[in-house]
Amino acid sequence: MFVGVGASRVRDLFRQAKEKAPCIVFIDEIDAVGRARGKNTNFGSNDERENTLNQLLTEMDGFGSNSGVIILAATNRADVLDKALMRAGRFDRQIYVELPDLNDRKEIFKVHLRPIKIDESIDLEFLARQTPGFSGADIANVCNEAALIAARKKKKFVQKDDFMNAVDRIVGGLEKKNKIITQGEKKSIAVHEAGHATLSWFLEHANPLVKVTIIPRGKALGAAWYLPEERQITTKEQMLDEMCSLLGGRAAEELFIGQISSGAMNDLERVTKQAYAMITYMGMSDKLPNLSYYDSSGQEYTFSKPYSDDTAKLIDNEVKVMIAQQYERAKQILTDKTEGHSQLANILLEREIIYADDLEHIFGKRSWISRSQEIFDNKKYTVADTEIPSKPVGSGDNIFIDTAGETATDRDQLPNHGDEIQEHEQTENEINKDNVQ
Repeated sequence: MFVGVGASRVRDLFRQAKEKAPCIVFIDEIDAVGRARGKNTNFGSNDERENTLNQLLTEMDGFGSNSGVIILAATNRADVLDKALMRAGRFDRQIYVELPDLNDRKEIFKVHLRPIKIDESIDLEFLARQTPGFSGADIANVCNEAALIAARKKKKFVQKDDFMNAVDRIVGGLEKKNKIITQGEKKSIAVHEAGHATLSWFLEHANPLVKVTIIPRGKALGAAWYLPEERQITTKEQMLDEMCSLLGGRAAEELFIGQISSGAMNDLERVTKQAYAMITYMGMSDKLPNLSYYDSSGQEYTFSKPYSDDTAKLIDNEVKVMIAQQYERAKQILTDKTEGHSQLANILLEREIIYADDLEHIFGKRSWISRSQEIFDNKKYTVADTEIPSKPVGSGDNIFIDTAGETATDRDQLPNHGDEIQEHEQTENEINKDNVQ
């Protein structure tokens, strides 16, 4: 970029805005020019991006209350913005746009299903429960993919199965039924996935099971699909139940096959990260209670850690003890339910896919209902929501919109420790998205 071009364009933008007032100026991805100054030592003070930001700050500082120009900006990296942009008089109103919750997803499905021919098998509440952590764009993608799947099968209507296949394809990838797998490997996968399913059925706070399959999909040789509980707050007992459920596959391999495999690597990675997060970020350790080494300011510890070497050893020991306890707990439950687990694994080998109804037939009805079902049940008995009129935005107000919740590109990946526990709900969606072997 030529020197001075960015600042010149900013001046021209605001000059045109004042000429055409009243008007709205919307700046998308403002972090491209609004990144905090002085963080990059590779460039001098004449960095073009800093010149552009300085001009933007100057222009916004000169607005009067009656200029008739409203400035809107959006970003999903609000933590890297320059502090001068966020002060009063500039972007003094911040709106955090979260990912849609259960009821929001239901309303979004209504919008995207209007141009699609569907039959009576479509249940919007079921579709909303099947898509936790999905943004509006993801839901639109699900509807489009379901329509394509139905068209390939030459159907006149899009049915429930088409939506289920669309969700599976988006989350897990394409099915690979032609992948060569020996009978021994297939049995190992079935035992592993049956272990996850059995534990999720008998742990109160584990995520409700949807289906289990040993058909390779994407990079996974088998998968257990759950309905993650979108909790607003998470207790230690709930996290321990989830860890125990994740360790069910490895425990089943050791108990019923007699040898362990590399198939549990993804499970062990999640369990380890969750254990470290519980101890170092949430203060859920008996020997390190009420201590958090998480830096919410976004300034990660680079050269030194905020604790001593002795504390680091204690953290490592606490993590080992916590994971070992849940592993033994998983083995104990599987030992008590050996017969049911064996039936489940045999059905998986025979049919390659089982659903929650099959587990209910083997183990009996689950003793607990899911949180999403409880929300829908309570909503049926509540009074319809009344619409509250919104207050009109006054002229000259500068509004900053944080769209961090709208992006779902990293939904299927676990973040690093610096970003892992920014919100409890984020942690739940990331750790429990799917139990892929």
